[in-house]
Amino acid sequence: MSNGIKIIRTWKGWTTIENGPIYEDMLINEVFPTVKRNGVDGLEKVSISTKKMNDEVEFFLVLQFDSIDSVKIFSGENYEKAYVPDNAKRVLKRYDSKAEHYQLKGELFL
Repeated sequence: MSNGIKIIRTWKGWTTIENGPIYEDMLINEVFPTVKRNGVDGLEKVSISTKKMNDEVEFFLVLQFDSIDSVKIFSGENYEKAYVPDNAKRVLKRYDSKAEHYQLKGELFL
């Protein structure tokens, strides 16, 4: 199924300062372990970055997949639609309704 082209999927969500640690824990211990258990084997890596702002925390997620087919297994044929589980919606103030997708051209480790 893999064509050798890795796909990077990016997405942003915002939550309150108080809910920031709750959401981060949810991502690490619930959301992505559940995704893997549900058979999304092509999800290779997840990077979670945050930026504290005045009264909220911005989350920037970068997911690496082994192919576009794996992205579709993760989020369906309408793969540009954001994947936000119901439990995450309860702690997020707002979030991007769409994810962005890029072809990974290379990585430099310096």
